[in-house]
Amino acid sequence: MEADIFESYREEQAVDAQYFQGEKRKLIQPTSLKDPKLGKLMDALVDWINRTLKPEHIVVQNLQEDLYDGLVLHHLLSTLADVHVPVEELALTSAAQIRKLELILEELDRRLGPQDGSQIKWNIQLIHNKDLLATIHLLVAMVRCFQPELDLPPNVKVEVVSLEVNSGGIKSEVQTEVLTDDRPDNSGSDSLSNSERDDPIEQLLRLEAHKVNTVKKAILHFVNQTMASMGLQVADMDKQFADGVILLLLIGQLEGFFIPLCDFKLTPVNQSEMLHNVTLALVLLNDTGLQLSSVKPQDIVSQDATATLKVLYALFKKHREK
Repeated sequence: MEADIFESYREEQAVDAQYFQGEKRKLIQPTSLKDPKLGKLMDALVDWINRTLKPEHIVVQNLQEDLYDGLVLHHLLSTLADVHVPVEELALTSAAQIRKLELILEELDRRLGPQDGSQIKWNIQLIHNKDLLATIHLLVAMVRCFQPELDLPPNVKVEVVSLEVNSGGIKSEVQTEVLTDDRPDNSGSDSLSNSERDDPIEQLLRLEAHKVNTVKKAILHFVNQTMASMGLQVADMDKQFADGVILLLLIGQLEGFFIPLCDFKLTPVNQSEMLHNVTLALVLLNDTGLQLSSVKPQDIVSQDATATLKVLYALFKKHREK
């Protein structure tokens, strides 16, 4: 029976018994792979990666096939944590990929916190061997750490076969693995969170398109009036604020202070410099009393229209009387 289970998984996921020798491995049961909840979680993670890395034109289609070489994880770490690991961009050989993953996971583990030694959910070998369970665990941990406000599908669990191979044979055990925690469902009468109900921009975006455009035009007029003295004009709110330069200059104009040129990149040439500028802008807004906890620097850099509108509306609301 145990041998039959192991052989079926060798055919399904190309498991190498030699690789297992002396180690434990967990494999998702085929029935769980068809669970709609797991499918929704995987889709949500793919969407999150693609939105986060959109400025870098990186597109992920398959979690199991697209993350094993370290390239996507490298860019996620750089974007989300502003950490630049000294590794080659493209690792073509297996040895180079493993070395790259070693450095990246070392940095990630510092930020994600130590794993329980008896329940290691991911490591270099698992990720490089395209282990779907380990890859999902890692990505969920990254979301919880770097973008905790992101709503992942709750209460996702899978049945796994835990395998241990040694000289005496194969030991297997079926277990339930939790991928995302259970959360209370508040969708009975209203599917919106309290923050969404209280956020005027979230409310605005649920109105008719012409009403949304009217507010956008008013904010754009306000911005251009403010920037006219500097000879600057904004035509596209989403794109022109993405590098943080005009946003910093706008804040300086409205709040009446000068931001030293040495503190930001006047002509940012890459996403890291753009992220630096936008992060500084949000810090300055926080210092002036504008709390925008729902907006992350990466949202602005990624040209997220809602995030950009939230920032500009907060400035508009505070300074329009002047």
